[in-house]
Amino acid sequence: MPCLYLQVPIVKILHVYRTYFPDTQGGLEEVIRQICINTTAQGVKNRIFTLSKTAAPAIIYADEATVYRSKQSFEIASCGFSAAAFLEFKQHVEWADIIHYQAPWPFSDLLHLLIARKKPAIVTYQSDIVRQKILAIVYKPLMNLYLGKLDRIVATSTNYVKSSPVLNAYKNKIEVIPIGIDRVSYPAIDEHIHQQLKQKYGEGFFFFIGVLRYYKGLSYLLDALEGTDYPMLIAGSGPEEQGLKKQAKRLNLKNVIFLGRISDEQKMALYQLSKVVVFPSCERSEAYGVTLVEAAMNARPMISTELQTGTSYVNKDGETGIVVEPKNVEQLKQAMEKMQNSPELIERMGYAAYQRYLKLFTGKKMGESYAKLYKHILK
Repeated sequence: MPCLYLQVPIVKILHVYRTYFPDTQGGLEEVIRQICINTTAQGVKNRIFTLSKTAAPAIIYADEATVYRSKQSFEIASCGFSAAAFLEFKQHVEWADIIHYQAPWPFSDLLHLLIARKKPAIVTYQSDIVRQKILAIVYKPLMNLYLGKLDRIVATSTNYVKSSPVLNAYKNKIEVIPIGIDRVSYPAIDEHIHQQLKQKYGEGFFFFIGVLRYYKGLSYLLDALEGTDYPMLIAGSGPEEQGLKKQAKRLNLKNVIFLGRISDEQKMALYQLSKVVVFPSCERSEAYGVTLVEAAMNARPMISTELQTGTSYVNKDGETGIVVEPKNVEQLKQAMEKMQNSPELIERMGYAAYQRYLKLFTGKKMGESYAKLYKHILK
């Protein structure tokens, strides 16, 4: 009797975003990586299209997907443009069954409308345009034309759907898929690195990790730390780094250490050595906070802010951590003091954070949801 094999249908997905590893190292890059990793097991073949200032090499064979990079020509308000991308993008569109964009990136709107408007496509809508208000007005007609052509718009939390004026206009095509991550896709704890960091920085410190941008609210965190002796480690680099270091020096914050950019191995060790993850973002540009999911995955309680975005969806106030008003230095100080003086609270909230992670924020759950959506669109 002949042996029969079950053929798993292959769906080819082209992921499109303005930047990716190794050029940059941020939460959205990790989101794309996690989507690729966790949809592969669901019969999905992934490819990533992005821009790079050098595009050397032009192709990177990463574990999660093959990354194709077009050389960036110029940048306006953090929005990269590329003359070479038009022809190169067209070739990838022909390969793909579905295009999966990440927004906002106005240049990708152009790419879709000029080259790929007949191809099935979805977007994960990560954030409204917050800071560049004039640009947002100019961009609005293009954005509305682009969003109107897509098959689905994915939001990462119900909070963001309710609070975004853009998403409210497209309720008939919105699907909510929370960002998830899997522990196995991160490095195992390296005992040598763990001991090395423990010897250098101790344990039981407050911890922040992320790109040091204006909307991360770190200036308010430094103000909240004035007059305290709570050890605070800040990992990451970015445009606000020098200004924050000057502020810490001016406030005489000897308990604050700036680590700069760290490796994934160091990051996982520092999560384990920390006691509380602080995420003081102050603008709606912080639409979710992958750092918070990483904290929950590592059973660490969180202090975050209420932005009516995913930050207070991941961190449930009073259960997995404490949620404070953005830019409220006094509330931030009080939350840190409460955590500092209550080991029992830290243990209880850390456990609850991990349980919430298992229920809502695993990469497997996210991957299954996206794979289901892809296959539904192709029916």
